[in-house]
Amino acid sequence: MTFVVCETCIGTKDHACVDVCPVDCFYEGEDIILIHPDECIDCGACVPECPVEAIFAEDDVPEQWKSYTEKNAAPFKAGIKLPVAKKREDWEKERAEPGTPANLYYTKYPKK
Repeated sequence: MTFVVCETCIGTKDHACVDVCPVDCFYEGEDIILIHPDECIDCGACVPECPVEAIFAEDDVPEQWKSYTEKNAAPFKAGIKLPVAKKREDWEKERAEPGTPANLYYTKYPKK
């Protein structure tokens, strides 16, 4: 089993989950942070850290967000090399720098 990031991450991308992950299995997706299903060790440390309750154990993903299980896994199955998610402090610093991934993200998905 792995953990899955769901819809409520969109517009938030808080990165608090990244800070507590002991194996660095979080990656930058276009609209949400993604968990690499083969790297996640199922420790669950990320779940209570998420301020928008977007992270669920794969077996506990709410029905309306079941598609996020595949959304999290698809890039990794396809061999797409995504950037490793930055620690929260670094991500927040980057928000103020025009043209950076964090700055562009919040331009497209205003912070909730």
